[in-house]
Amino acid sequence: MKRIPRHIAIIMDGNGRWAAERDRERSYGHQAGVEAVRRVTSECVRLGVEYLTLYTFSTENWNRPADEVAALMGLVLSSLEDEIFMRNNVRFRVIGDMGRLPEDVQAKLRLTEEHTAANTAMTMVVALSYSARWELAQAARKLAADAREGLLDPAAITAADIAARLETSFMPDPDLLIRTGGELRISNFLLWQIAYSELYFCDTYWPDFDGQALCEAIASYQGRQRRFGKTEAQVEQDEQ
Repeated sequence: MKRIPRHIAIIMDGNGRWAAERDRERSYGHQAGVEAVRRVTSECVRLGVEYLTLYTFSTENWNRPADEVAALMGLVLSSLEDEIFMRNNVRFRVIGDMGRLPEDVQAKLRLTEEHTAANTAMTMVVALSYSARWELAQAARKLAADAREGLLDPAAITAADIAARLETSFMPDPDLLIRTGGELRISNFLLWQIAYSELYFCDTYWPDFDGQALCEAIASYQGRQRRFGKTEAQVEQDEQ
């Protein structure tokens, strides 16, 4: 309990395959995935995780069949219930290209952020209509605009300047990135922020992911030494 990750990010993969194995539509898997979100949210609060970021819908997902996209947007609306946030004292935030979302979804997202702004146990961040390359392009445009207005010297731009213009500037980088569903890739998620995150991949489909699976991922994280470029001996010295 002394080494709980402050920030956990999750690529929630496997909903469609979970549904296919049960001869059901993909939307059935997405609905089951919402229940997994509730379970994992409650467990993260219990463990003392401060930030939980969930990769919900990428910019590339707009290329999926229109009926699946519509079903996902409807699911976003129905799942943004205050109960899950208020019962767990969780603050809700969203990152991504909100302008591409239906207006009713945008309105519900803003309302949920407002209603939960005073909650303090944990911040749940939903990455919706998000991709890391989109985010970095946005940051580059902000830097260029500031430089054009004389607010920033292009020759003096630092990593901190870039980080301050990312969608995630309000929270620390993830300590642990989990991907479910058996795939071994990052899929354009938080590419800047996970430079030193510990990565954990599992075969479990997201609808089956629960508190026990989360604890197994955290146990794997706790068994690693995070060196951030230092030697093992240096890290051990710092910990003494």
